[in-house]
This record gives sequence, structure tokens and C-alpha cells, in this order.
Amino acid sequence: MTNTTLDVHFKPDNSQLKTKRSQLIASIGIAVFGGVSVSLLAISLPFVWPAFRRQVLPYIPATDTQVRNVLSLLRRSETKSVIDLGSGDGRIVIECARLGLQSHGVELNPWLVLYSKFRSRLLGTNRLTHFQRKDLWKINTSNYDNIVIFGVEDMMSLLETKIIKDCKQSGNSVKVIACRFPLPNLIPIEIIGTGIDTVWLYRYPNHNRLYDSMT
Repeated sequence: MTNTTLDVHFKPDNSQLKTKRSQLIASIGIAVFGGVSVSLLAISLPFVWPAFRRQVLPYIPATDTQVRNVLSLLRRSETKSVIDLGSGDGRIVIECARLGLQSHGVELNPWLVLYSKFRSRLLGTNRLTHFQRKDLWKINTSNYDNIVIFGVEDMMSLLETKIIKDCKQSGNSVKVIACRFPLPNLIPIEIIGTGIDTVWLYRYPNHNRLYDSMT
């Protein structure tokens, strides 16, 4: 009797392999997407978070026209220093430095402060710029000749009150350039632009009874 060996070859189930491969690809895709999403959130959160805090100016980049309007007022000024309250990406501060002004930016967002410093050094204006991470409500605004504010409507009254209080305590006078929204009580001495690009120029004090009566 002859023993015959039978070789039996089992072919893999292609459908199962395809299913496992699809599941693996899907798992990798989900992991990559999740990682990218978390990374983007981590990067963007410091930029948008101030918008959700009370009494903090949100970061809204200035338009080219707004910047030109601000600079047109500062070019006519004989003063030497300017502070931008809520300086964001530092654009206004850097452009003011290009005019030869000692320019100070105050910003609560640490990432924007670092970016502003890096960009100022890159553009060669760092000798005239100073960026500080600090609450704008703790800054004595009367120490500067010009104050630039890219504000939001709900905060303009508070900012106006702070500036007047600082000036009354120090006895100094300042010029204020308000962008996007005017100060609610002070009377502008000049207005440039239209719509969201409008800027209002104020001087405090200016021997106006309305100024003297405010606290």
C-alpha cells in the first residue's frame, strides 16, 4: 500500500485582509487628525482666548487703511512717544518706530508679545520698540505723549475714564487716537476715515468744560 501525501494550500480570505487594512488606515487617520486638531487648538487658543475674558481687548488685526490713518496723525505730531494699548501683533508699534517715535506695546497675550519682539528685531526697529506683557489697566497712560486704542465698543467708556484719571493724577496731557470706536464723552479734535477705518483724535486736557467736569 502506497502512502500518498496531499499538500493542501489554504488561500487567505482577501475580504478579511481588506477589512483589517481599512480599519488600520482609519485608525491611523483618526489619530493623525486628532493630533493635528489638538496642535492647531494649542497654537490658536492663546490668540483667541483674550476675546473670552472680561475687560481684555481681543486680538483683531488692523487693516492697512487703519494703520495709514493712525500714522497720518502721528506724522503731524511733534511728540516723541506712543503707547498702543492691546498691541496685538505689534504692527502699529513697529510702524510708529519707523517714524522715529519711542514706541511701547502692551499686550496680555504672551505669544503675541513674543511674535512682536521677533518681528521688530527682524525689521530692525527693536531699538525704538518695547513690548510688555501686562494688563493694560495697570499701565499709567499719562506717561506717554500719544495713546493708540484699537478698542471694542463696550470698553471705550472704561478706557476713557482710565485715561482721564491717569492724567488728572499726574497733571500730564496726552493725545488719544481711538480706532474702530470713538470715546463716548470726549470731543474729537480731528476725524479721519470712514466706517471701520475711522480714527478719532482727542487731546486731554483741552480746556473744554466737558473735560473738566469728568471724573
